[in-house]
Order: sequence, then structure tokens, then C-alpha cells
Amino acid sequence: MAAQATNLRHSRSLYTPEQRRRRNETPWTIVQGVLAPLQFAVFLISLVLIVRFLVTGDGLWLATVSVVLKTLFLYTIMITGAIWEKVVFGQYLLAPAFFWEDVFSFVVIALHTAYLWALLNGLSAETQMWIAIAAYAAYVVNATQFLLKLRAARLDAGRVPA
Repeated sequence: MAAQATNLRHSRSLYTPEQRRRRNETPWTIVQGVLAPLQFAVFLISLVLIVRFLVTGDGLWLATVSVVLKTLFLYTIMITGAIWEKVVFGQYLLAPAFFWEDVFSFVVIALHTAYLWALLNGLSAETQMWIAIAAYAAYVVNATQFLLKLRAARLDAGRVPA
């Protein structure tokens, strides 16, 4: 009975004790912890620049550079996140604990990539910026998913011995 209770507790946990140990020991956790807020800061600045352009027509160059920079941050965090998942869960993406976050990350990446395609293929500046807005809306959803998962991991750490 006690073994069943322990298995049930671990099945509801985000990490097994071994995964938690690997998460805590890998430098990729720190990399993710640094990149995520930097990406968010770039997102906020870029969003202001995009809205400024859409409202006033001014600042296209800055808005464009900011979206490209945000996209590069996204690609970087996705690659390093996949490495983190491999270290912690044994697979590069779609580990059960982060399956839906990863699935939605693909949507976010597709929209950011669509922006780059629009930029490189000369679509109108307004179209480019609206694609960026769609990409940013998806990013907000995805960032919220990850923040909720981080909160769950912290709550879980308080319930399960390290």
C-alpha cells in the first residue's frame, strides 16, 4: 500500500527524483533561466516598437530589427531547451512532462519563421508586423504555459523529497 502511494505521488510529480537531480545539476537549467527573461525583455521592447510603427508609421527599421532579434532569442532558447530536455528527460523534445508546452512552442516558432519569410519575401511592412503580433500572442500563451509549469515544479518540490 505504501509503495502504491509513493508511485502515485511520483506519477503526479513533474519530475522523478532522478530527473529532478539531473535538472538541478545541469548547466542548461541556468542557461534556460537566463535566456527566458532576456527573451521576455526583448519581446516587451519589440512589442512597443511594433505598436509604435503600426500606430504612427514611424520606426520600421527598429521594429524589424527587434523582431529579428526576438526570433533569434526564440531559436536559441528552443535549441538549448531541447538540450535541457535531453539531459533531464532523455529525449530532445516532447517529453511527457513538457509535451503541450513543446507542441505550442512549434506554433510559436512557425509564426516567428513566417515573419522572417514575410520579411525576406518583401511582404508589406504592415503584413510583417501583424504576423509578428500573431507570433507574439502565441509566445505569450507559450510563456504562460512554461510559467505555470515552473510554478507546478516549485509546488511539487515542496511535496516530494529531493
